[in-house]
Amino acid sequence: MAKAFLFDLNGTIVDDMAYHKKVWYHVLVNELGAKMSFEEVAAEMYGKNSELLDRVFGKGAFSPEQVSEIEMAKERKYQEIYRPLMKPIDGLMDFLAMAHSAGIPMGIGSAAIPFNIDFVLDELNIRHYFSTIVSAFDVPVSKPNPAVFLKGAENLGVDPADCIVFEDAPKGVEAAANAGMKAVAITTMHTPDEFKQYNNIIAFTKDYGTLSHLLNI
Repeated sequence: MAKAFLFDLNGTIVDDMAYHKKVWYHVLVNELGAKMSFEEVAAEMYGKNSELLDRVFGKGAFSPEQVSEIEMAKERKYQEIYRPLMKPIDGLMDFLAMAHSAGIPMGIGSAAIPFNIDFVLDELNIRHYFSTIVSAFDVPVSKPNPAVFLKGAENLGVDPADCIVFEDAPKGVEAAANAGMKAVAITTMHTPDEFKQYNNIIAFTKDYGTLSHLLNI
């Protein structure tokens, strides 16, 4: 049995990536003038918001103050749209309760900013399950760099090899591999075929309903 669990947020705790894509498309194309298709926007949706803007417009196209304004406006719009629809991925609440009862420390390791992490954890009332929260503001570079998960393991006082990461994105699974961690792939937005290059995945699942048996908790 693993000694600790580390969870991504978007697409892993809640199935909300379609809403992020919709809002980012509006911001990048309609507001900032990027010449991109919806599929091209979707392909750039990983890592920190600042990194996404650098990839689309070039590094330094916006000042830090402008980046902050853009990302906060984007996240406020996302929250406005998603708040009335928010729900945990099926089986999550029972899974967290069982892991907590089993004494397994848990943390969040996400490229999201604290504003969005707080939104999800507090709307679902699950903050108390997580002993550490590592956000975009806590590491210099995001996934597939392993920093977010290594910091999470350090904060939990657990060796990286004893952590299981729950991720919905290939680059998140790659970050787990780079940290020396096993991963469970939550297939909310990606098919198993999109993870075929990674050998650290111990399970694929669309929800958390059967994971307690698989992970022996």
